[in-house]
Amino acid sequence: MSIEEKLDKLAALRVAFRRGGGAGRIKRQHDNGKLTARERIEFLLDEDSFVETDAFIKGETGDFTKPDVENLGEGVVTGFGTINGRLVYLFSQDFTVFGGALGELHSKKICKVMDLAVRNGAPFIGLNDSGGARIQEGVNALSAYGDIFYRNTLASGVIPQISVIMGPCAGGAVYSPAITDFVFMVDQTSQMFITGPQVIKSVTGEDVTTEELGGAMAHNRVSGVAHFMGYSEPETLELVRHLLTFLPQNNMEETPLVETMPTTANGDALLNVVPLEPTKQYDVRDVIRLIVDGGDIFEVHSVFAENVLTCFARLEGISVGIVANQPRYLAGCLDIDGSDKISRFVRFCDCFNIPLITFVDVPGFLPGTDQEYRGIIRHGAKILYAYSEATVPKLTIILRKAYGGAYVAMCSRSLGADVALAWPTAEIAVMGPDGAANIIFRDEIKNAEDPVAVMRQRTDEYREKFANPYVAAAKGMIDDVIDPRDTRRRLIQSLHMLHLKRDTRPRKKHGNIPF
Repeated sequence: MSIEEKLDKLAALRVAFRRGGGAGRIKRQHDNGKLTARERIEFLLDEDSFVETDAFIKGETGDFTKPDVENLGEGVVTGFGTINGRLVYLFSQDFTVFGGALGELHSKKICKVMDLAVRNGAPFIGLNDSGGARIQEGVNALSAYGDIFYRNTLASGVIPQISVIMGPCAGGAVYSPAITDFVFMVDQTSQMFITGPQVIKSVTGEDVTTEELGGAMAHNRVSGVAHFMGYSEPETLELVRHLLTFLPQNNMEETPLVETMPTTANGDALLNVVPLEPTKQYDVRDVIRLIVDGGDIFEVHSVFAENVLTCFARLEGISVGIVANQPRYLAGCLDIDGSDKISRFVRFCDCFNIPLITFVDVPGFLPGTDQEYRGIIRHGAKILYAYSEATVPKLTIILRKAYGGAYVAMCSRSLGADVALAWPTAEIAVMGPDGAANIIFRDEIKNAEDPVAVMRQRTDEYREKFANPYVAAAKGMIDDVIDPRDTRRRLIQSLHMLHLKRDTRPRKKHGNIPF
């Protein structure tokens, strides 16, 4: 055979493997509103940057119900490329080949590229679209999932890991995304669940649709399994690209600086955002957007546990993670879901050298038997643990209320905040002035001729003596009380001051966070 003939054979094989399951199955994929595995890679990566690995893997185990169908590529495309000029590794499951079902060689392709990502210190992205384990391979397919889970765990905290659910993801397949740092889903076309609607119907009698059970909105709003949602596949993949601009390549690097964008308004606007009345609602996003570069924030878990806000942003080009109470929902109280949301985000930022900024306006932990019975003590302790464990620069701004244990939990000086500042509107106390006065002066108020007037007087006295920020500043719990208009400048100065921060801890295998 001549070299020309060999090259022709090579070209023909490449064409065959790139066709995946063939034109008919590709059409069905498109008819279902989904892109193919390779089209997704083209959308996600920089143009002409993709380099495929294990392109000619071909499993011996075919589909015994369709013996004429070849197993080309093992139902997954793997390789590396760039996003915004930065190296990433990835896999993209091919639903046109055996429904993207995972078998031994399918897993080996994924594991090989995961190992490359860890060795070379670059983010790893999984584009999931699979019918689950390949039944024909039996227990081998189950073991193959375990190989991936193990590598997800070893890579955790070393490189950013991102899962994008582009179709079905059921049974054991859901646990790899659950271990990764961020999960993206596509509205109406992606689902995640352990057991499907039919099994649930047979076991519990419940009638539930696939979308209700494991759709994008269910996991973004209710369960919190997913962090982001797009309304189309291209939009979702663009969100992945945007997220990566805030992240470093690995745990030994910092996120590259970007050109500073001016803030969206003059500093005076900050004076009118936070109401003086401690119970009046406002949107904490309005505060953050007036402080960060260009007013640009990238929310994580935007519709889950909305009583707290977590997002990425930049200050003078420096990528930062922001945690804030959101007074628009539950008055900004900390609850079970909010505690999980904060602690997970704080630990991610700490893994990858992203400074943390916390904006505090919290009346306390959410009271009630439901929260107590479901373990608010255990869940709330996760916040204490996560902030205490974090060694990245930690900056805290108290905007208004900071009461009780929730004040401590929101990255107080006691939990290792490097810089703790307060606005003049801040109230820092064991509890709100109204409640405190009602307890301390209960008998006096009860026996007064005008209980309302006495209550108001004692509340004002308590606020003046105990709840203002100058009391905390006098005891060194607050570094400074600042003009709100100086917030951006003071945060930037603090970030530069803490740029070379080093924090040594006792040697240990790992801590035991109260999961």
